[in-house]
Amino acid sequence: MSSVAVSSPRPVAIPVSETLPWLIGAAVLGLLLYYFIGIDQGATSVFGNNMMIHEFVHDGRHFLGFPCH
Repeated sequence: MSSVAVSSPRPVAIPVSETLPWLIGAAVLGLLLYYFIGIDQGATSVFGNNMMIHEFVHDGRHFLGFPCH
C-alpha cells in the first residue's frame, strides 16, 4: 500500500497596492453609469441641456426601475 501526500490549498496574499487602483476605477465607473442611467434627466444634466443621453438610456431606465417622467 502506498501513501499519497495531499497538500492543502494555501491562500494567496494580494497586496492592497495592486488592487486599490482597480477598486477605485470600478467605483468611478459604477458611479458614472449610475449617474447616466439613473439620475441624468436631460434638463438638469451636468453635460449640457440636450436630451441625447436621456433618450439613449431611456428604455434601460424603465427596465431597471428608474422613473423618468
